[in-house]
Amino acid sequence: MSVPEVVPILHEPGYRTDTIGRCGGGQFFASVCYASPEGPSGPDGGAWYAVLHRFDESGRHLGSRIETVPEESGSAAPKAVEDLLREWLDALPEREFADIAVAPFTVLVDGCRFGLVVERHHEDATEDDWAEFYPDRLGFHAPWDGEYDT
Repeated sequence: MSVPEVVPILHEPGYRTDTIGRCGGGQFFASVCYASPEGPSGPDGGAWYAVLHRFDESGRHLGSRIETVPEESGSAAPKAVEDLLREWLDALPEREFADIAVAPFTVLVDGCRFGLVVERHHEDATEDDWAEFYPDRLGFHAPWDGEYDT
């Protein structure tokens, strides 16, 4: 089954889609994630990012706010990045965490890919059958019910 024009994404409190929902004028997908530049740079060239993607009511991408802060020691996301995302979420008008449905899109920042990318996941597929949220690595597929694989 091919990728729909808008891909449903279920809101799961306390898990990977905890910070998605609706706000005045549309929808949002927010996360703190680690991203590395694409290509031969290797896994050491990445950083932690606060990410806020905005969409209109029909799921079309309106824009993204993607920022990093100086890295702290350790492998967990820096508190400063988490605080930055919380500040952005608190500023969203009429914010409510909820299920969303968004169209595929791609944004490049610091050589890193962010977005919902359509792919052909299975080798024997005759059409695109997968949508992957990067760099969060959430995979969506038929029956397109909003559940994802990690």
